[in-house]
Amino acid sequence: MVLTTARPRLTTPVRHLGPNWYACVMGTAVVAASGAVLPVRVPGLRTALTAVWALSLVLLLAVLAARALHWAHHRDQARAHLLDPAVAPFHGCPSMALLAVGGGALSVGRDWIGPGPAVALDAVLFTAGTAVGLAAAVAVPYLMAVHHRLTPEQATPAWLLPLVAPMVSAALGPRLVPHLPPGQPRETLLLACFALFGLSLLATLLMLPLVFARLITGGPLPLALTPTLFLVLGPLGQSTTAVGAFADVAPGVVPAPYDQGFGLLAVLYGVPVTGFALLWLCLATAHVVRARRQGMRFSMTWWSFTFPVGTCVTGAAALSRHTGLLVYDGLTVLLYALLVAAWATATLHTVRGLVSGALLAGPGPAPSVPRPATARTRSDAAR
Repeated sequence: MVLTTARPRLTTPVRHLGPNWYACVMGTAVVAASGAVLPVRVPGLRTALTAVWALSLVLLLAVLAARALHWAHHRDQARAHLLDPAVAPFHGCPSMALLAVGGGALSVGRDWIGPGPAVALDAVLFTAGTAVGLAAAVAVPYLMAVHHRLTPEQATPAWLLPLVAPMVSAALGPRLVPHLPPGQPRETLLLACFALFGLSLLATLLMLPLVFARLITGGPLPLALTPTLFLVLGPLGQSTTAVGAFADVAPGVVPAPYDQGFGLLAVLYGVPVTGFALLWLCLATAHVVRARRQGMRFSMTWWSFTFPVGTCVTGAAALSRHTGLLVYDGLTVLLYALLVAAWATATLHTVRGLVSGALLAGPGPAPSVPRPATARTRSDAAR
């Protein structure tokens, strides 16, 4: 009898822990990975980045364990999350968390665990993250179409999350190319990443107009959802990072003239997309400032300020490598400063919410609404 009552008590804190909690892992890992591409060298920075990556690895293991308990003991809630149109898109986050930590292992984690284990860890996390991401890219839009019964007025930037996951694979996969045997294995992985790039890009181009139209015609998002506007930066920055990564490894991997084509793509695609990303950054910031003035309080959506901005940091760094322009060095540093400030703010509020228990508490009871007088009158008349 003791065992049956103890189990629910031990697992109660994770009952309402949704897939959006992987955003903590993503946001922490990208601070480490994007810091590694900064054009400046600061004493002690590399050590600090390695420590942040180690923290992201610990967070990944903690969230994976918590979500495993969630699925094992609260399957009803887990299924409800899948069928909830507000929560289901966040099932794209587990993939990106796995990929971000794996990519960070090669960027800075190797300083701690060594090059060999870093490659092995990245290979495992890349494979798992890509598989999970592809599953989410199919399953979540299917649920949205078949079960959620959505309307254009419900469109939010969170709808992009399951579609961006393959783009993260596309951006981080090329780092593993040099560790494969020369010849077809390297070319296969590079072109597979290019295919993932196309898959995610075209899907995003279909979904983004719905989000933009909702914002223009439906008015500002609810205060709690306003930070999700930053999610639009994710596919923009990550795709720019991806084409830069293709160009980095293409020579000697794909035959000419295609290897030079990747170099052209890195600039001809990356420059205009980064321009649009900066436009969207300004627009999203204006909405957030407005929402903050109207009383927007902390929620887990504030982690939207981290990973998408981190992808813009790596995208700007890729343009700096392929254009040689100092302006992109400056943009990289500026965006990274914004990322660190956002990460520190989200981390501080998350820790406070965990200590107080507010973030793991379930939703409060719906307020009771008295029946209108006309309804009572009609009911009495019917009697």
